[in-house]
Amino acid sequence: MAVMMEVQKVKRVLRSGTLVLGLWAGLMATTAQAETLADALVGAYQNSGLLDQNRALLRAADEDVAGAVAALRPIITYTASISQEYGDRRTTTSSVGSSSSDINNTDADLGLAASLLLFDGGASALSVEAAKETVLSTRQDLISIEQQVLLRAVSAYLSVYANRDVVQLRQNNLRLLQEELRAAQDRFEVGEVTRTDVAQAESSLAEARSGLATAQGDLMQAVEEYVNVVGREPGQIATPPRLPQLEADSEVARARALQTHPDLLSAKHAVAASELNILRAEAALNPTVSAFGSLTVNDDLDGSDYSNVGRFGVELSGPIYQGGAISASIRRAIALRDLELGSLYEVQKTVSQDVGNAYAALAAQRASLAASEERIRASRIAFQGVREEATLGARTTLDVLDAEQDLLDAETARISDEANLYIAAYTVLEATGRLTARDLNLGVQIYDPVAYYDLVDDAPTARSRQGRQLDRVIKSIQRN
Repeated sequence: MAVMMEVQKVKRVLRSGTLVLGLWAGLMATTAQAETLADALVGAYQNSGLLDQNRALLRAADEDVAGAVAALRPIITYTASISQEYGDRRTTTSSVGSSSSDINNTDADLGLAASLLLFDGGASALSVEAAKETVLSTRQDLISIEQQVLLRAVSAYLSVYANRDVVQLRQNNLRLLQEELRAAQDRFEVGEVTRTDVAQAESSLAEARSGLATAQGDLMQAVEEYVNVVGREPGQIATPPRLPQLEADSEVARARALQTHPDLLSAKHAVAASELNILRAEAALNPTVSAFGSLTVNDDLDGSDYSNVGRFGVELSGPIYQGGAISASIRRAIALRDLELGSLYEVQKTVSQDVGNAYAALAAQRASLAASEERIRASRIAFQGVREEATLGARTTLDVLDAEQDLLDAETARISDEANLYIAAYTVLEATGRLTARDLNLGVQIYDPVAYYDLVDDAPTARSRQGRQLDRVIKSIQRN
């Protein structure tokens, strides 16, 4: 009987050794092709539809600047028409009586008109400046969206990494429990344990199968999130790199965030734009001076009538009474400015709180991970001790299974805590405004918001050299 038990132990050791060697060989074969966190971030940056949407929104804001600039330039229009008159004309006079004649005339008209704003109290120039501030605000909004996209990619990457480890851990635990059940059945056959011990081992094995199925389901969901965020299947996931460098003092990080966070900068530019809009609304009270000119050509195609008329001059106009519409627009602009000021105040508080929350979560995750390490150490010692005591008859099968479950729970908690620590660290970067492709030095072509603006800020036409260059840029964007 003792010889049989020793043979079974040797078989278990050999099987375990074969499993370890197989896992090690598989790890060595896939390490070279493993996908890194940087790869996931690059994929998210390149495949994010949310970023594409907000880049298009920024380009629309750039075009608003071009539209505002156009109001300061000459406006030239043309008209062309050709008309046919037909009918009859009846004329009655006292000396001759009445006479009639047919009407059948074809007239052609061609007109050319031009106007140039000379003075409007600065309203048009203020519109240009307000549009520029809106562009700057929208650029910061784009950076904020970029941070959200990259933080989601970090979370998706670590979720796949952690859930794969949990699945592997539960698979190993399942194999171990299968060995425990076989051992319990062998011991029951020789009378060393009761049927209760076998039933307890079977119950633990069923629970392990359930836990493995749950872990596999969590992994499938994590993979779906990864595909959605990164744009491809995760493949092999490499071990996460070292944690990013962070300010040791949360107050230093808070002060930095209050100076450079994109949400705060966006709110500041929105306030500046609203201030300019107040001045623009007030400028509507001023007179407007415009220069104008026109040339009209009329030709009677059926006769010899022909006219050529030119006209030019300066026009002065201004409001006298509009029912209070201008005053209402000024008050509305002031109210919107107050709204933006309130928003700026709230954003300041939110940014400050987010930094504090991020550092608090980071400290908590570090403490939790350290506790998990200690828990694993203690649970492993306890499991080994209980198992040895069980071989001497001092512990039951249930004691061994409970100790093994405690060790499994501790190892699972450590995997989760490690992933959460990384997410907390990158959340600190996002809270301080440093979770961008540029700050992370990602190997990717970074979107340049200035390039498009430089092409459109002076309102190019489709026929100009700059306009043709803009067409090429737009086509390139559409292809991507």
